[in-house]
Amino acid sequence: MHDSTVVVLLGTGNPRPERDASGPATAVVVGARVFLVDAGPGVERRLAAAHLPIDGVTALFITHLHSDHTLGLPDLIFTSWVMGRKQPLAAYGPHGLQNMTDHLVAAWAQDIEVRTNGLEKRTPGGYRVDVHEIRPGVVYDSGGVRVTAFVVEHGTWREAYGYRIDAPGRSVVISGDTKPSENLVRAAAGADVLVHEVYPEPRTAPNPTESATWPTYMRDFHTSDVEVGQLAARLQPKLLILTHIIRRGATDEELLANVRKSFGGRAVVGHDLDRY
Repeated sequence: MHDSTVVVLLGTGNPRPERDASGPATAVVVGARVFLVDAGPGVERRLAAAHLPIDGVTALFITHLHSDHTLGLPDLIFTSWVMGRKQPLAAYGPHGLQNMTDHLVAAWAQDIEVRTNGLEKRTPGGYRVDVHEIRPGVVYDSGGVRVTAFVVEHGTWREAYGYRIDAPGRSVVISGDTKPSENLVRAAAGADVLVHEVYPEPRTAPNPTESATWPTYMRDFHTSDVEVGQLAARLQPKLLILTHIIRRGATDEELLANVRKSFGGRAVVGHDLDRY
């Protein structure tokens, strides 16, 4: 574990509800600052379980607007306000994030009115979100932390991003949802830590309970364990962390065995609340 910059896995799961794997969310903690990538279901409770601030993160970065990556957004907006947040939440993400946020705030209008004007007396406007709809390039640069967004390939999504976070003494790349991406290879060059999504290659064949298009979907939208290993072999990060795991019954050992067909460096299968 690095002394000043730590990766905390808050959600390593996928759209399927699982007891031990919340929706996608990864925190890069730099001293007292928390930079959060994605807001899957359960994110505020995972922040609490990780002993990270529940009254607001330093900044939120959304990779794309799939529901499993954003269902925790109203939780971040309103729970952090109820817990004491007074300043707008800084949120960065693709086109459409502003519209989504506006609708969420409108949907909770009665809650806002009661908490502001009733006996609770929460900070007026403390629920607000300062949305930045981004383009590829540096999207945040403050206090020695620089965040760069890069385009990834996630099937038919018109906008999907990964993020590189360069912090004191450590650089972390978070893939977001993507099939193998040359943009990611370029963005992750020289990074210390690669946090990458994964599914098990041998388990993509359709079965009678699934659509026959499932294997095509997986290849167009996601990256297999074999492919992640090949990417890591090119990049040679000091640490590869597998997350957003679509297991389909695969064990940690099976995932890592396929990664190690190409990559001989340190690789781990992420679990919620792991710290690296």
